[in-house]
Amino acid sequence: MTKATVAILRTTPGTVIEDYQKLCELAGIDKALDPAATTILKDNITWHHVFPGVNTTPWQLEGTILALKNAGFDHLAAVHNHTVVTLPEKGEAELKFKPIYEKFNIPVLFNFKDEHMKWVEYKPKFKTLALHKIFPKGIRIPDYFAGKNIVHLPTVKTHSYTTYTGALKNAFGGLLNYRRHYTHTWIHETLVDLLAIGKEIHPGMFATMDGTTAGSGPGPRTVVPHDKHIILAAADQVAIDSVAARLMGFAWKKLPCIALSHEHGLGIGDPAEIEIIGDTDAVNENWNFKVGVNLATGVGRLLWHTPLKHIQKLFFHTPLVNIFIFASELYHDKAWYKTKGKKIVKKWENESPWGKLFASYRK
Repeated sequence: MTKATVAILRTTPGTVIEDYQKLCELAGIDKALDPAATTILKDNITWHHVFPGVNTTPWQLEGTILALKNAGFDHLAAVHNHTVVTLPEKGEAELKFKPIYEKFNIPVLFNFKDEHMKWVEYKPKFKTLALHKIFPKGIRIPDYFAGKNIVHLPTVKTHSYTTYTGALKNAFGGLLNYRRHYTHTWIHETLVDLLAIGKEIHPGMFATMDGTTAGSGPGPRTVVPHDKHIILAAADQVAIDSVAARLMGFAWKKLPCIALSHEHGLGIGDPAEIEIIGDTDAVNENWNFKVGVNLATGVGRLLWHTPLKHIQKLFFHTPLVNIFIFASELYHDKAWYKTKGKKIVKKWENESPWGKLFASYRK
């Protein structure tokens, strides 16, 4: 089997824009995407609040856009999604994406707005592992995605449900509608199915991953930020996730979405079959990240990954789900962010070189 290539660079706030362009060139962005197709930028708004290590960074977005333009990809469009607990319009403003999209004249679309795209039934050629059971009435995807390249822009962080989150998880928001929480019990199999669908509908796929400030602990939102000064890029979504997981201290075989994707020939998860280019010694770092839970994700684990999962339809497929949506918002936005999160953000912006860079961007 042909080896996958993952580019990795150490970077600084003073060079990060240029480094992202070099990174994407090393990773073969010009060969990974179809020059005749529009390219979707799928940024990661995990939380509509600013929090280090959680969301696509402005420099990641800007550097990736410049790399695409350098390679001749001028037809770009951003697509946002929403979840039951995330407000994309607020996130786009707070995370300082909007001025960047305006600077490069990139249209911003929303996969939940009918005037931008419709959700249509899609029958995968791949024998799905989970989606056909979760959505027996049919799997639906946004019609806009078919025939377009996609570039995912996740960050390097842990996740209370999937151990880590990266390029594979980034497709979760784009290709599934707001009922995506139905899939959490079978989240790893779902991510494999979505990767297979992505490979069927997108003529080209690519990912950049930002680890300038990475997140450990009870992710994907209430992480502990660590400045790691690392950025990654690859055409192979499985390979980049495998390398990022290795940096965080996780074995690829113990991450079912990576192992299953590798087993089904959807990408390369085995480090022995991945060629590292760039700052090759960086891949030997081990950050010893730990996965944690907070109050909200702890309740989620109970309802999705214990015997209680057998009655999850009662909680999540009925109006009772609104109780959990309200509780999550109350915990994350009203309690945790106001009492702890803002202090962490302030310290990051005052003391971290990456926080200072973020503060310098125009809102």
